[in-house]
This record gives sequence, C-alpha cells and structure tokens, in this order.
Amino acid sequence: MSVKRSVPLALFIIAAFLGGIFFTTLGANLLNKGELTAVSQASASYEEGTTAISESRVKSALELEEAFTMVAESVNPTVVQIRSEKVIQQERAFQGTPFEDFFSPFGDGGQGQGQDYRSEGLGSGVIARSDGYIITNNHVITGADELEVRLYDGKFYDAEIIGTDPLSDLAVIKIDADNLPAISYGENDKIRVGQWVMAVGSPLSADLGNTVTVGIVSALGRTSDQIRNLNAFASFIQTDAAINPGNSGGPLVDLRGRLIGINSAIYSRSGGYQGIGFAIPVDLVENVATQLIDNGSVSRGFLGVGFEGISENLSKNLDVPRGAAQIVSIMPGSAAEKAGLQNSDIVIAVDGRELQDSNQIRTIVGNKNPGDRVALDIVRGSREMSITVTLAERPDELNGQPQNMTRPVDDEVQSMESLGLHGLRNVTPEILRNLGVEDTDVAGVLIGEIDRNSAAYREAELRQRDILVEIDRQGITSRNEFMDIYSDIAPGESFLVRVLRPQGDQLVSFLTALEKP
Repeated sequence: MSVKRSVPLALFIIAAFLGGIFFTTLGANLLNKGELTAVSQASASYEEGTTAISESRVKSALELEEAFTMVAESVNPTVVQIRSEKVIQQERAFQGTPFEDFFSPFGDGGQGQGQDYRSEGLGSGVIARSDGYIITNNHVITGADELEVRLYDGKFYDAEIIGTDPLSDLAVIKIDADNLPAISYGENDKIRVGQWVMAVGSPLSADLGNTVTVGIVSALGRTSDQIRNLNAFASFIQTDAAINPGNSGGPLVDLRGRLIGINSAIYSRSGGYQGIGFAIPVDLVENVATQLIDNGSVSRGFLGVGFEGISENLSKNLDVPRGAAQIVSIMPGSAAEKAGLQNSDIVIAVDGRELQDSNQIRTIVGNKNPGDRVALDIVRGSREMSITVTLAERPDELNGQPQNMTRPVDDEVQSMESLGLHGLRNVTPEILRNLGVEDTDVAGVLIGEIDRNSAAYREAELRQRDILVEIDRQGITSRNEFMDIYSDIAPGESFLVRVLRPQGDQLVSFLTALEKP
C-alpha cells in the first residue's frame, strides 16, 4: 500500500523538477533576447544619432562647442591685423664726403650699394572703442613709419599712433572709422587657473588673420627678474592657447567673450609655440589704454624703494612668507621715506594681499595712480606692523643698471670652511674703490670667495664681494670681531646677518640669515 502511493509521489517530484528547468531556460532565453534587442536598438540609435539616448551623450560637448563658436563670432569682428612698415637707412660708402656719389655703383647717386630698404612687420590688435581706438603691443608698432590696419570685414585703414608705454609693452593706435564693434573688458579678480580661454590674432602670416585658438589659463601672476625684462609692470597670465609671432597685441578672452589679457610673449626654445604663452592682464591693459587715449601718456604710483627677495634662511628665521620682499634702499624725499619705511623692513603683504613673489611690489604699486594710498604689512626686527603710504608719481628716468665690478685682490685671507665663506678680509678704502663704490668710509668684512654648494650661497643667498656689517644683531668692523661673535653662537642656531652689496657706485643694505653648522 505504501509502495503504490510512493510511486506517484516520485513521479510528481521528477515532473516538477523538469518543469522548473524548462521554464527557467525559457525565461532566461526570453530575457537574453530582450537584452540583445535593447543593445541592438541602442547601437542602431547611437549610429543614427536621432534618438534621445545619443543626444544626451553629446549634449555637454555640443554646449561647449556652441560656447566656443558664439565667442568666436562675437570677438572676431573686434580683432584687427596690424601691418607695420619702416624704412631702414644704410650708410653709403664715403657718405658725407665729395666721393659719396663717385663710389656708388654706376654713379647712380647711392641707389645701389647701401640703398635704403623697407622692413615689414605683422601683429594684431583689438578695438577698444567704437570710434576707432585700438589696443596693441608697443613692440608691434615701435619704429614704424607706416601703419595699416585690416578689419575683420576686409577693409583697410591707415592708422596713427595715439600713445605708447614701453614699460608695459602696450600702445594705442587709431583709425578713422565709426560704429565699430568694441571688445568688452573682463574682471581680473575673477580669472581662475584652469578656466577655458581663447586667443585671436594673425600668427606667422597675414594670410592667417583672425585665427582662433583654445586653451586654459595655466597660471596667474607670473613675475620674475627675467620676465621683468619683457614687461616691468605685468604679472602675466600664462596660457597654453596657441600663440605665435603675429599674435602679439591680440586678445585673450574668456567664454563670455570678455577681454582678460593682451597676448604679448611666448616661452620657446624653437621660436614658435611650445605651450607657454603670456598675456598682459586686463586691469593693466584697461588702465594704460584709458590713460593713453585720454592723456597720450601714462603716470604711475611710485613708492621710492629698492627691494630684493629674501633668502630661505631669513624666511625661516623671521617666520615670514618666502615671497616677501626686503627693502634695501630708500630714495631721499620719496613716499616711502615720508611714510617711515626703513632699510631691512620686510614687506609681506600689499593692501592685504600676501606677496607670492617679491616682484609683485613693483607690479602692484606700478598699476596704481599717484596719490593712491597703499597699506604695507611689514616685519621690522621682531615686530609686525602696517604702514600706509601715499604714492608719489613715478619719475620718467630712474637710476641705471649697476656697473660691472672688478674682483678685489688681497693676500691676507681667512677661511670659514664650515659656512662656505672664504677669503674674509677687512674692508679698506682701496677695496671699496676697486668695487667702484663712492663711499669709502665703510667698515665691515668682505667675502672674497663663497662655495656655491654651501647653505650660505643657496639658502642665505650671500655672494662674492658682499660686505658683512652686522652679525647676530651686533655691528662688526673687522674679521676678528666677526670671529668673536660667531664663536659665541651655539651650533645649530640660526642668526641674522646684515649685508652691504655693491650696486653701481652705491651699497644697498639687506638682511639674511645663516645657521651655524
């Protein structure tokens, strides 16, 4: 009885098991087929580019593309090509003598050998005002006898120079035209590293006018002693948007089509684009251009100090930023003197803006106007304080470059091997005269040689022919005094050193710091 009942039960279990397998397989096949169908449809939709799926995938790219094209369409009509021409006069054989014409080839009155020739230049510019005022680089139009401007619509105009400012490498020219499209100015404080920018100009050839290139802002506030030779008052915007010769004077704009800089220079080992270009920032451009248009010249605020960067050791010793600037000289009667600034004051901030590089003092102050007030945060000794200075007007002529100096020779030497200082000697009037210094009434210790691998050279930034006049806040007049004070300093201790450095016929004073090994 029990056996008979168990058979149907076993059959039922087997049937249920096989049925489960069947339905599971069927469902999986149906699901797989649906998945394949969806993939196939998505692929077809993507290829056709007509469905909502494909458009969503490219929406962001299309929006960026549209932004670029809109900026190009808006900015291009404001960008011009500038063609300059100047006559180069060559001296003729026997010029200015009775034989001048006789020795010219074929007696042609000097039209052969030594004849004048024309040199052509190419640059870019941007329309600043609708009545024909155009901003460009000073180096684009320097020395030009003739200037011709080509607009975006192909029209040509002769141009006149309204004003130039070689120190900022900016100039304004004008054409006789009205109702022109003019560029809008951006805001310097809102420029950010990494943002998209576009450069427009005529790179390399007149046939390549209104070339648009795209990149980002690579860095801000580029200043250095090397850059100073290019532009005394610009904290450059660095960009990787392609800039080549011929782009000079053209605009660098943001994605709202606003001017944020004038393309001015490139860093290149080949002479062409290598991904590093520099633009003069818009705040300087607008200030200079406005003054040139209104007055034909530029006036600048003037502090009246000489300054240098500080050494790494001094930065650590005084706990001040590495980009701070040390005042090494003060012009008599200057705004700085009237405000109470002193030699060896360490400037750490201007108008609340901490210095990242000592050269920023020059660019910040130089972009202000005479009569403007600036607040300098300084460190004097061990105290921090703020001094407000009312700027004077920058003189047209400043002191020249320091003269080359001959190396003084003295047989009496004493070495400081542990510091990297060698040939320390007492300063004498004869040594000072050999250095070209007018004031021979100076006492101290001259550095005859210095080890370039030493901390004194690399971190304290001492140099050969520097004169040490104070050590550990104590004045010294001889190397014996130097040694007496130095011997009392504990190994590993950092101490301040006051230095006089010959520059031309003067001595500038600054502080640095050393650490006793």
